[in-house]
Amino acid sequence: MRHVTQTVETEMNSVTDNPLVMADTGEIISGGNFHGQPVALVMDFLKIALSELGNISERRTSRLVDSKLSDLPAFLTAYPGVNSGFMILQYTAASLVSENKVLAHPASVDSIPTSANQEDHVSMGTIAARQAREILDNVQYVLAIEILAAAQGIDFIKSGAPGKGTSAVHKAIRKIVTHLDDDRVLSPDILAIRNAIRDESLLNAAEVTIGKLLI
Repeated sequence: MRHVTQTVETEMNSVTDNPLVMADTGEIISGGNFHGQPVALVMDFLKIALSELGNISERRTSRLVDSKLSDLPAFLTAYPGVNSGFMILQYTAASLVSENKVLAHPASVDSIPTSANQEDHVSMGTIAARQAREILDNVQYVLAIEILAAAQGIDFIKSGAPGKGTSAVHKAIRKIVTHLDDDRVLSPDILAIRNAIRDESLLNAAEVTIGKLLI
């Protein structure tokens, strides 16, 4: 993530336009050596990094719903067999991370010449950037699903208590969504937690309790 930020900031502050216009002298220089490949490459790197973040999140969710691995009720419901619990949410996460794997294919390795071959090697960076944003949206939903599953799992733990930061986030979650007793439509819950990720309210809940987190 730091590498992506550094590269994008460098390119934003670089002079790569064509033509270059010198306002103080009126000089115009053609051939500004403009090329989007540096940005295209890091957008592809970002796609891979975000996809992997979603991959490991989905694997944690999968373990949470599997009673053989979690020692929690099957599918995180008190009434498995009667209720589906979080089964379909794990399906949703699995679908999103699979979609991300397709989107993570590097756009920067492709090139189709344009402008009557004047632009003979095109970076396809805008495609990579658009796909990175789509993957980011998907990963936010995957993380929201994991957070919901983790909060549900904590509700079932009777002995001991989670750490201070985790407890603070759990309380913040429960102010937004309630514990799942019987099956209900969970898309509003996912959206609510996804919004709490985006506005950093869950992060703030942890940091108020345990201090600034190094991200």
